[in-house]
Amino acid sequence: MAKKDVAKINMNLMDFMVDKSDKILVLGIGNYLMGDEGVGVHIIHEMEGMELPEYLEVLDGGTGGFFLMNVFDQYGKVIFLDATMDGKEAGYIKVRYPKFASDFPKSLSVHDVGLKDMVEALYILGNLPELHLITISVKDIQPMVVGMTKKVEASVPKAIETILELAEKIHKKSIKS
Repeated sequence: MAKKDVAKINMNLMDFMVDKSDKILVLGIGNYLMGDEGVGVHIIHEMEGMELPEYLEVLDGGTGGFFLMNVFDQYGKVIFLDATMDGKEAGYIKVRYPKFASDFPKSLSVHDVGLKDMVEALYILGNLPELHLITISVKDIQPMVVGMTKKVEASVPKAIETILELAEKIHKKSIKS
């Protein structure tokens, strides 16, 4: 590994040692290698190239599950992005306000158990940030496919718009408090 790569990793680790309770984290969940199931991660990658408000940060959570618990120590507000097979039209976007793992819709891959268990663990520890969940409906999983279907890919700009509107609403509410 080159020195530059080690320095970048150390800098990223240092980012998570700073209190970011005044920030809103947008956390994309999903498996990038399973087609539409990775839509949350695809959206994060799209947003990384955008100019975002100073109160908003994005993170590719992949299928991290319990490994993401340390991230929640830093942020008071988190917007999850995830795919769901809920029977709705592919690309359908829904905003939810989960408080418990049972409030999360059925997920699609290995992060199902890890994410729900992590939320329950944070709740038990009294460390649960304010959670918001944006789901994008998908029809099925395409193993070993990096791209998304046309309907799901077409929903990405609207999903980003939804994220930015929700984040602004959360931010304005926190300023008033």
